[in-house]
Amino acid sequence: MNDPKDQTHVVRLATNEAAAKRVANLFAESFEPEEVAAAAFENVDGWRAELHFLRLPDRERVCDLLRAAGADAENAVFETVAKKDWVAASLEGLMPVRVGPFVVHGAHDREKVSVNRIGIEIEAALAFGTGHHGTTQGCLAAIEKYARCRKPKRTLDLGTGTGVLAIAVARRTRRPVIASDLDPVAVRTARENARVNRAGNFIRFTKAAGTNAPLIRRNARYDLVLANILLPVLKQLARPVRPLLAPGATVVLSGLLASQASAAASIWQAQGLRLVSRQTLDGWTTLTLKRGRY
Repeated sequence: MNDPKDQTHVVRLATNEAAAKRVANLFAESFEPEEVAAAAFENVDGWRAELHFLRLPDRERVCDLLRAAGADAENAVFETVAKKDWVAASLEGLMPVRVGPFVVHGAHDREKVSVNRIGIEIEAALAFGTGHHGTTQGCLAAIEKYARCRKPKRTLDLGTGTGVLAIAVARRTRRPVIASDLDPVAVRTARENARVNRAGNFIRFTKAAGTNAPLIRRNARYDLVLANILLPVLKQLARPVRPLLAPGATVVLSGLLASQASAAASIWQAQGLRLVSRQTLDGWTTLTLKRGRY
């Protein structure tokens, strides 16, 4: 029997940076993504790993995996809390993340963003994407690299989560962005974040699984496509995304463990894209591919 939908099971561990990242990567590899969310991040008190389980976890197995990652399992804190409570607690006090000109921060650090930076304010929300995960940082770096050379006529952000990547493109290029997510909570969250970050005029949001939403189809073709999801979904998207691409389009893929990157690249290369770059941060890889010749 599933646990109540308004609750989640959380394991928190205060530790050093290296151990926190090892824990997050090991749990991401050991469980299905719909069952467990794992993250390592720094807040005002130091580094910690957090594990969020859909169902009550086997405490002994969790402790064994923590030890396998070189962490002190005896210091792990096991809790069952309301979702709204753990989301707020997870994001409270997070340090700003700086990637190129972007600074992803909470409201508590709003005044610390210098005028020559692009501040993106992301608050507690039931959606993925605070900027602290290696996948988000890799995508932000790829967006900045792209924007230094050109401005997209249209961008598509698939699986937008909090909208952080869509907001980054809109703020950096001031060009139209279509952003989608299959979770209606994520769509509402992202729309509000876009408003708060003065990007709402450039971004249109839609609830969609895949690419079949009318808003996505009507606005093809796209010069830049972002998909920070997970390998099974990225595999499914390769073929339907291909006809949506403008000539010379750039595709940025993340949500990939380093061990999964080659498999993802080969699937998208089979659709006529060329691998341009590959960046790995904290065990997570971001791929940048391009349609046609360099």
